[in-house]
Amino acid sequence: MSVGLGTVASTALPYAAALAPAQGQADAATGVTAYAWLLVALPALGAAVLLVGGRRTDRFGPLLATGLSWGSFVVGAAVWLAMLGRDAAQRPQRLHLFDWVAGGSFSVSAGMLVDQLSVAFVLLVTFVGSLIHVYSLGYMSHDPDKRRFFAYLNLFVAAMLLLVLADSYLLLYVGWEGVGLASYLLIGFWNWNPAYATAANKAFVANRVGDLGLTIALLLMFFNFGAVDFATVDAKAAALQGANQGFMTALGLMLLLAACGKSAQFPLQSWLGDAMAGPTPVSALIHAATMVTAGVYLVVRSAPIFEAAPTAQLVVVLVGAVTLLFGAVVGCAKDDIKKALAASTMSQIGYMMLAAGLGPVGYVFAIFHLLTHGFFKAGMFLGAGSVMHGMNDQVDMRRFGGLSGAMKVTWATFGLGYLAIIGFPFLSGFWSKDRIIEAAFVGEGWRPWVFGLVAMVGAGITAFYMSRLFFLTFHGKKRWTDDVHPHESGKLMTVPMMVLAVGSALLGLALGPTGVITGWLNPVFAAGSESGLGAAEEHPVLPALLITVLTTVLVAVGAGLAWARYWREPVPVVAPRGSLATRAARNDLYQDQVNEALLMRPGLHLTRSLVFADGKGVDGAAGGLAALIGGTSSRLRRVQNGFARSYALTMLAGVVAILGALWVIS
Repeated sequence: MSVGLGTVASTALPYAAALAPAQGQADAATGVTAYAWLLVALPALGAAVLLVGGRRTDRFGPLLATGLSWGSFVVGAAVWLAMLGRDAAQRPQRLHLFDWVAGGSFSVSAGMLVDQLSVAFVLLVTFVGSLIHVYSLGYMSHDPDKRRFFAYLNLFVAAMLLLVLADSYLLLYVGWEGVGLASYLLIGFWNWNPAYATAANKAFVANRVGDLGLTIALLLMFFNFGAVDFATVDAKAAALQGANQGFMTALGLMLLLAACGKSAQFPLQSWLGDAMAGPTPVSALIHAATMVTAGVYLVVRSAPIFEAAPTAQLVVVLVGAVTLLFGAVVGCAKDDIKKALAASTMSQIGYMMLAAGLGPVGYVFAIFHLLTHGFFKAGMFLGAGSVMHGMNDQVDMRRFGGLSGAMKVTWATFGLGYLAIIGFPFLSGFWSKDRIIEAAFVGEGWRPWVFGLVAMVGAGITAFYMSRLFFLTFHGKKRWTDDVHPHESGKLMTVPMMVLAVGSALLGLALGPTGVITGWLNPVFAAGSESGLGAAEEHPVLPALLITVLTTVLVAVGAGLAWARYWREPVPVVAPRGSLATRAARNDLYQDQVNEALLMRPGLHLTRSLVFADGKGVDGAAGGLAALIGGTSSRLRRVQNGFARSYALTMLAGVVAILGALWVIS
């Protein structure tokens, strides 16, 4: 039942060699790949038409946006099929769009890198994103501003596609900022509510901290490599194996800071729960297919940089390990169904970051879990929206219970996503997340034991909090308020949920044990002597079958504890005060308070001190000097009064002074 770990790192085409100009450029785009620019252009066109057209597009705008999103998926599928017809070495192609930045010896062209990694993201973003568009047609049908909402959805998809298709860090940065802008607009879509507007601002500010890391990384590349395109940077990073460690570590840490902001990883994860203020389709899009996956993409796309900076690579693993436990613990105490799912996203992205930091043994599994997670997490968020739709927009799971009979389709589709995420045997999470756990046990010394056990324990906690969420919502006694009458959602909402549920069940089986995912991504993440990306064969310190058995036992224990507490026993509609640990988890382990104490308050005091120094010191000195000169000149001006007698008296005084001085000298 184990996907062979050694096969991930045992192909002859090194990643850096595939991209380095000196060792073989990717072919220029031909055939259908030459039209890859349509992937970004179609949703961008939809956003432009709906925003510029205004109210005139209200009648057809949502349908146009949905159609253009599906059009982008069709183009992506065509590009993928064209790639299947080529050998692995010829699959990566570059599409030159136009000359962009030129200054002296430095130049950057705007282009797209269409390779196995970017196309995997394209298929996920366009397919899941388009399903969310369809779902939104039903979910937002009564919103008077739905045209603007769909414009923002299109903008989000276009920005994410630009991010993953860019052939340089500079163009990636444009998509990176576009994703941040679109998330701000969508999270704060109902900005008439001050709390929602505050949540959007919080997400924007937290991401700007991460964006600073990417900005610094770009500057480091420019000053040290003289380039920011992937081909040159990756080649030069691979050439620095074991050399210039200070610079490479700084570069890796700045890229990680950027990834932490976008992917809500510790310590920049506090915005993610508040981002639930946006409409539920937004939550599904952010958490499954777009924004939070951008950080994982950045790390794995920068694999040669992290391979040349072992310290930064270790920090990636540490951040992933801390975050997966952090999110899991927080998820155990949340009663808001969307915030519990948000904590789950934080934890699952932590698994991906952990795998991405493990090197060649983990790269493929990070992307594998990202793809399966995109399906089951989107399905569960849309299922949460369906529950809210039938429960008068309530989100407190303590007011749910017994919904399996009233919302059978939602229960079944959500249930498949739930089983997939906990790693139920042979569903998607079993094939992807459990492979990350196996990869975490690879290595020497203390690392495989610490990271492997953390990943394994995290799986048990995941089973507990996700079972808690599922049982509180769909099983046990009804705890409904008198004003709700649960009912199933319409076809526009349930059909996308069904499609995602099928993916939750079967995608992992189709990609994992068949070797499809490793065969597809191996040429991108391959190890080899030319690039120095690692050993060809690595095995976990425990037998793979034993790891699978132990993980499954922990999952069963976690689910059993949740069943005993939240299904078999009655659940109070008002949450008890709970232990100190429970209260801390409800408050996100006080991360907001920590950020406020360590960053916000010192920042405010520093700003106020600088303002005072500027106002009283710099401005005061300049103003005082000006006042002194002005006052002196105003007094001296009185001497020039225009009377001849005054001037004669002044001259007489001068003569007397001169004569007196001469007498003293003589």
